Amino acid sequence: MAADSFTIRVLSSIGEVSAATWDACANPPGLPFNPFIAHDFLLSLEESASVSPRGGWQPQHLTAESDGEIVGAMPCYLKSHSRGEYVFDHGWAEAYERAGGSYYPKLQAAVPFTPAAGRRLLVRAGASDDAVRGALAQGVMALCERRQASSAHVTFMPEAECRFLGSQGFLQRTDQQFHWENAGYETFEAFLGALASRKRKTIRRERREATASGVSIHWLTGSDLTESIWDAFFAFYMETGSRKWGRPYLTRSFYSLVGERMRDRILLVMAKRAGRWIAGAINFIGADTLFGRHWGAIEHHPFLHFEVCYYQAIAFAIERGLARVEAGAQGEHKLARGYLPTTTYSAHFIGDPALRRAIADYLKRERMYVAAAGEELIAAAPFRKALTTEEAS
Repeated sequence: MAADSFTIRVLSSIGEVSAATWDACANPPGLPFNPFIAHDFLLSLEESASVSPRGGWQPQHLTAESDGEIVGAMPCYLKSHSRGEYVFDHGWAEAYERAGGSYYPKLQAAVPFTPAAGRRLLVRAGASDDAVRGALAQGVMALCERRQASSAHVTFMPEAECRFLGSQGFLQRTDQQFHWENAGYETFEAFLGALASRKRKTIRRERREATASGVSIHWLTGSDLTESIWDAFFAFYMETGSRKWGRPYLTRSFYSLVGERMRDRILLVMAKRAGRWIAGAINFIGADTLFGRHWGAIEHHPFLHFEVCYYQAIAFAIERGLARVEAGAQGEHKLARGYLPTTTYSAHFIGDPALRRAIADYLKRERMYVAAAGEELIAAAPFRKALTTEEAS
């Protein structure tokens, strides 16, 4: 496929391009490293069969070439369902199919099973950002027609990329997550000091109760990530994932592969009681962000989930000097733990004009709701309110 002066190629596997070439676009010098768009992460998903055509995720990665050199890329999949995305379009699919249309297959430009913000229009350093992004946008729209897909969805992208795709004819959508922001705290206690007294006391109580039954908490990274550790963590993942999703997405071999390739970018927060591992959460370490992914447990103790997933992530970010913690999708309960509402962005190309009009109308109202809900949540944040001049005197 051609898009202006670029040649757009479609890859049936991330392995068709070298890690160095992909990563020169995904994590070029001068931009914060994002672990999820790295070649190592995407390749581990494919080689472990966590992502596969049989599972409804057929790799269709796009590259943009200029003068024989890859200067842009987009992680992309042809999908036969809407699972594992965290930007929900099931209602769109049902409405379209009731009207006689066929919503699937569709294209999904995203990181599978990973509701973490990151670039999706990947541009090599030194290339023209807008020109390459425009070529990728045109390429994915052309791929829709070639694959007879109803639509293309670019999810969990930066606001600037979303607005750019809006200028290319994509519909824009917003949602919310809860992120913790580091205001230069030197210790966890300093963070607690910024909270209202009642919230501070609640967190201290939750942390005490989480370990009251003889539970100890451990940070594991790098060479700590042995196969026996992954065996334990996978048992947690299967136990909790089976209850949450019915069928967990990731295979056991994924953890071995990504653990070998990205061990220094992974933090496991593990809980132990009576000499055995009982719970854990996996996090990925970016340049300035700790990305919380998923957790699991084979024993259940009050507030252990909050301790392992939220409080330990904050403590690690403070110790490492990271700017934020992204704790995954949804969860207003995170607000009381110091995680504030943050807008997330996605962009959607809809082929059928009638469906596009209906979705555009829906998204306009949804964006207003998301903005209003965010304002209400900010007002309920657990941080101490600034004193007025009169109160301070």
